[in-house]
Amino acid sequence: MASRSGMKCFPIKDVLALLSQRVSVVAVILEYSFPKTTRGTDYCCVLRIVDQSHHETGMAVNLFALTADKLPHVAEAGDVIHLCNVLVRSFDGEYNLVYSKAFSSFALYQGKDSNDLVPYQVSSKYQRTNEDRICIHELRKWRVDFQPNDGRHEFRLFKEIKEGDHVNLACKILHFGEVAKDEWFIYVWDGTDAPPNTIRSKLEDEMNCPLPLQLESLAWPRDLYCTFPTVGSILRITFDGSIDKSHFHLLDNVKLKWIKLVNMRLEVHAGLWRGLFTPFTKFRYTPAEDNLILTRKRFSEERISRRFEINYLGCVPVPSTVTVVTVDCHCAPHVTLMEALTNNQVTAKFKCVVRVVAALPCQPEMLRSPAGIYRMRLTLEDATARIHAYVFAKDGETLFGGYPDTDSLSKKLNKLLGVTEGGATSDKRHPPWVSVCLESYYLNKDDTWGTRHFRVSSTKVAEEA
Repeated sequence: MASRSGMKCFPIKDVLALLSQRVSVVAVILEYSFPKTTRGTDYCCVLRIVDQSHHETGMAVNLFALTADKLPHVAEAGDVIHLCNVLVRSFDGEYNLVYSKAFSSFALYQGKDSNDLVPYQVSSKYQRTNEDRICIHELRKWRVDFQPNDGRHEFRLFKEIKEGDHVNLACKILHFGEVAKDEWFIYVWDGTDAPPNTIRSKLEDEMNCPLPLQLESLAWPRDLYCTFPTVGSILRITFDGSIDKSHFHLLDNVKLKWIKLVNMRLEVHAGLWRGLFTPFTKFRYTPAEDNLILTRKRFSEERISRRFEINYLGCVPVPSTVTVVTVDCHCAPHVTLMEALTNNQVTAKFKCVVRVVAALPCQPEMLRSPAGIYRMRLTLEDATARIHAYVFAKDGETLFGGYPDTDSLSKKLNKLLGVTEGGATSDKRHPPWVSVCLESYYLNKDDTWGTRHFRVSSTKVAEEA
């Protein structure tokens, strides 16, 4: 098989014996990354490719171009790439291919088996022969039953993640978009609950530097988050500054699909989990019948379908004894905060298991107005969301057991907030899981959803707490 330069199109296995030579290869894209800037003025991206001859670990391809637009715009892992005139190199004991902006060329084809051999992207120097067409057709047929070997990859569930780790994730992309100018997020979910984080903020900072309700500078509209799952954590993924954004539109090709992400960095910001898409993070080919994905889908679907079974506690944590809910809310089933947020009734009553991560004011002597009326704002979170909930008047009387002295009030508030004895000035807290009754209400009847708020009611800090 020959390319325009008379160069044979090699199987990857044979390329391993051609160090420092230029070759042509037709292969399936096993992994790909977004373009990034180099230390100079170029752009580069990294692919990992496989074919019938070499599909256990594949081979890395480093591509360089003057602009990001001249690099491959991979629509989806699993597509086919035809690389022409690329150099075989060795680095750190592994063979790889290097695509030169000066003399190499490429074409991208859909990976699915079909008779359509029209590439969806070609470089300026690319030409194809009849032999190349045959090679592409045969590779597509092989890909139909190809299952990547994930043996060296451990794909963690969200419930297993740890701050600072670089992990592989198998998850569903729920949404992708630009929240504000140059502020892009991917929203992913696998049906499990991410672990609660230590709250690293001083209570007195809540007035001037409140804990955010979300990582985004602007919240998404209600009609969007009402499409999200109401159980399990939704992980926000943002992007390293060195990653070029010109290819982001290609994420539309994988929206609402289960995918695999390799080498994702995990961070915690203001107590909220955040994934960081670095230059070393890659999308990995995920077949429709991938065994791991099928297992994850079955688990998440079961968790949702069994959500309201009487004895099924898989969607909410077991609450501590710090609080009790009164009789009028006691029999209500526990719901997640996302279920409360997306409930189709503007005014409703819910019972939730949450952590109280902030209070405003936080000084016990400030919890009541000069007229002696309770008024405060609590920041509540669970695995699905973080919200503000207000405590007013008689609800405060119920919560704190009337009008205790300042010392007793301080102890009760500290129990809610996870402040240990003598730790009032600490910037590290571990709030307990507590059961609370929430009621939703609105401020303006002409804009009920836009002015919807929550308040804590029918909830009491237990005396023995």
